[in-house]
Amino acid sequence: MNEQGSEDQGIGRCQSWVSLLWPPFLVAGIATIIFFTAFDPLDMMPNVSRIGSYTVGFFLFWLLGTMSSAGTQYFMKPCDLVKTKKDL
Repeated sequence: MNEQGSEDQGIGRCQSWVSLLWPPFLVAGIATIIFFTAFDPLDMMPNVSRIGSYTVGFFLFWLLGTMSSAGTQYFMKPCDLVKTKKDL
C-alpha cells in the first residue's frame, strides 16, 4: 500500500470516529438541559451534588446516543463488506 492510501484510510477512520461521537455529544447536551429542567437532580441522586448529577446524566445520554450512532454506522455498511460465518 502506498503512503497516500494509508493517509486516506487514517482520514476515513478519523471521520468515522467524529461522526460516531459528535452528534450524540450535541444531543446529550440538549437532552441534559431538557431532562434536568423537568426533574430535580437532588431528588434523583440525594448523595451526589447537582454538578455530579448533571455530569452523570450527560454521560448517560451521550452513551445512549453513541450506541444509536454505532448501530447506524454498522447498518450503513454494504452487505458485501460484512463478513459472514462461512467467510471466516
